Amino acid sequence: MGEQLSREERARYARHLILPEMGEEGQKKLKNSSVIVIGAGGLGSPTLLYLAAAGVGRIGIIDDDRVDITNLQRQVIHSTEAVGSLKVESAANRIRELNPEIEIVEHNIRLDVSNALELLSDWDVVIDGTDNFPTRYTINDACEILGKPWVFGSIHRFEGQVTVFNFNGGPNYRDLFPNAPPPELAPNCAEAGVLGVLPGIVGSVQSAEAIKLLLGIGDSLSGHLMVIDAKSMKTRSLQFDKITERERITEMSEQLIIEACQSQEVRGGPPIGHILEITPAEFVERRSKGWNPFLLDVRRENEAAIVSLPGTDLRIEHIAVPAKAEDLPKDCDLVVYCRSGGRSDAVARWLGQSGWDRARVWNMVGGIHLWADQIDSAVPKY
Repeated sequence: MGEQLSREERARYARHLILPEMGEEGQKKLKNSSVIVIGAGGLGSPTLLYLAAAGVGRIGIIDDDRVDITNLQRQVIHSTEAVGSLKVESAANRIRELNPEIEIVEHNIRLDVSNALELLSDWDVVIDGTDNFPTRYTINDACEILGKPWVFGSIHRFEGQVTVFNFNGGPNYRDLFPNAPPPELAPNCAEAGVLGVLPGIVGSVQSAEAIKLLLGIGDSLSGHLMVIDAKSMKTRSLQFDKITERERITEMSEQLIIEACQSQEVRGGPPIGHILEITPAEFVERRSKGWNPFLLDVRRENEAAIVSLPGTDLRIEHIAVPAKAEDLPKDCDLVVYCRSGGRSDAVARWLGQSGWDRARVWNMVGGIHLWADQIDSAVPKY
């Protein structure tokens, strides 16, 4: 079948060739296969490295971000020297060093409803290395339309999840997650933190699932969500099925994705409406002219021990705000901040829905990180 293995490739993949389930025919399948990985970050790093090492003949990378020093704790495909460079370029360079025999296709772009079908159409397997719900629904809907399997992975603090969607008529992401949880219940790595080795574990499982799909061997995780607890080092499997009454996706729709990413609470209640935002620079300027808002920190205690903004009046962890809301004033302006603006946005929106005057509640966009950029470079970006 297809292109034959060279002498050098037989040496490179020798440990594969002696596997009865693979052999030379299996290795040739990999050589003539293609996988695209969305995200060259924590999950994408081990996935890209292992797929390249395994000899998958054509590998695509989609990412529009640049390497930041905070990435290096878990995004092992990137080097210190790569800080500031495009992630797709950094990842591609590392892959070529590891295996110059394969083809790398770089897409320095963000996947969205306008480009998903075009970007994903020419690949055998799609792998999710993202960290947000809108992109996952976009991947899912495109793969359902295109009839392609995709390997899902997620990480949160010490827990990881892996499964395979849309394989041989099996369930997909909308069957497991008809709607996304609200942001305050599912913060990304930047907000919640993550054990650095966890993406390596999860990404390796994703790689194994992709290789099994390409070779047609073993039992897929389709219909089973593998949950990995790194603190106890135990795994469990949660079975899920297709929602038979769910309407099939036949075209890309941004509105369908927006609806899926709204929480049940939001969809069942009044619209969230406008939320006031203020940058650290604007905050400092206004405060220098006599403005004295109540400053609320909604980060965890261990984060506050690293750094807090001057003039902070109170710290309440974001998930505890509803229970402790009585401690917050309603007769003055109130500014909410966190590490990078995600949790504070959710809290500000909740306050605006819960009796606080929306015209007097601000979310500090960018949080501690933007404060370090705009006000004080000595403030640590953790």
